Amino acid sequence: MQPYSVLMAVYQGDHPEHLGISIDSILAQTVPTDDFIIVADGPLTAAQQNLIAEKSASYANIHLVQLPDNVGLGLALNAGLAVCKHELVARMDADDIAYPYRMDLQLQAFAAKPELDLVGGYVSEFYDDSDRITAIKEVPLDQAAIYAYGKRRNPFIHPTVMFKKSRIMSLGGYSALRRGQDYELFIRILASGCQVANIGQPLLKFRSSQNMYQRRKSWLSTSLYIRNVYQSWRLGYAGINDLCMAVFMRLSLYLMPLWLSKIIYRKVMRKSVSGGK
Repeated sequence: MQPYSVLMAVYQGDHPEHLGISIDSILAQTVPTDDFIIVADGPLTAAQQNLIAEKSASYANIHLVQLPDNVGLGLALNAGLAVCKHELVARMDADDIAYPYRMDLQLQAFAAKPELDLVGGYVSEFYDDSDRITAIKEVPLDQAAIYAYGKRRNPFIHPTVMFKKSRIMSLGGYSALRRGQDYELFIRILASGCQVANIGQPLLKFRSSQNMYQRRKSWLSTSLYIRNVYQSWRLGYAGINDLCMAVFMRLSLYLMPLWLSKIIYRKVMRKSVSGGK
């Protein structure tokens, strides 16, 4: 199979224990990488530094890129992407847990359709106990469905994606946005005609939290989402109806009571899992 790099960014707020579990899940892949890039987005805590140093001493495939200041996820990923040595690059967040077969499935997808530029997939969501899955977040699977869905909502789950480095860099990489930089990039990817797909099964365990709903109801999150859809319309990707509907839906979520938005996220935007698994 084609070799690949893994790209992860870490900042001071990431929990060291969660970081260690996330790193271990990459090291345990059935198809391992020889190029695991970890970008330190500004100064890290002593616990984080010690953890990465210990892992690097044991695994020669781990390479640390240290940034002197915190620049935000998008720019930190650009710094790491520049030193990834393989064409295929898999994203990974510092608090999620990749299933052992994740990279194998994505590499198979690229091998079956070499024209693909990006492949993502579903995630299993959990709160504190990674063995108790609370929901499955699904995304559209094929090119046509992703293209239509992406005009109003993010059609990919950022930490699941594997993409071709050359295509992402040709589009200018990630923006300097502090939040919503993933959807902004995906809009440019789709508007440029890139070939994409999602795998119809969970690729990782996604660490969620109860305050996720409050963050998404913030005006910052709402305004950045609207900005991204507006940019999509200006690029000629989304239509005026898509823009109006997206603005209406997002403002409605922002204005509605928190308890109601939780129900919508849980019942409409997720596939519930009874009793965990």
